[in-house]
Amino acid sequence: MKTFMAKAAEVEREWYVIDAAGQTLGHLATTIARILSGKNKPIWTPHVDTGDFVVVVNASQLVLTGNKLQQKVHRYHTGYPSGMREIPYQRMMERSPEKVVRLAVKGMLPKNALGRKMLKKLKVYAGPEHKHEAQRPLELDITR
Repeated sequence: MKTFMAKAAEVEREWYVIDAAGQTLGHLATTIARILSGKNKPIWTPHVDTGDFVVVVNASQLVLTGNKLQQKVHRYHTGYPSGMREIPYQRMMERSPEKVVRLAVKGMLPKNALGRKMLKKLKVYAGPEHKHEAQRPLELDITR
């Protein structure tokens, strides 16, 4: 018996809509990362992108537990000398809640070209509206 290996051309992709209102960041990000990588499908293959598209709405109503909103910071470097920058998550949630979700999911995907390809299938919106109705996305309930 041969081991099954999925081929990129044979993968059928679905579209899912996830409502982030009231969801915790970690639980939401792990669920999204599993769908983007295709680990929720029986045809999952490590070296092939078998994942689906995910549309996240209401990212501005996301919940961070404990004191993470005040204490957690996002650090990045501009590339210039002494260019280290820190942004508290409270300010990030006010300015761009989409970036908070994208960064959390990005950290859970592979750190290679395949992971970057998976991340392109994530669409995040701060409000309840999105522009992907033509793809007829399925509503996905991830409450515990």
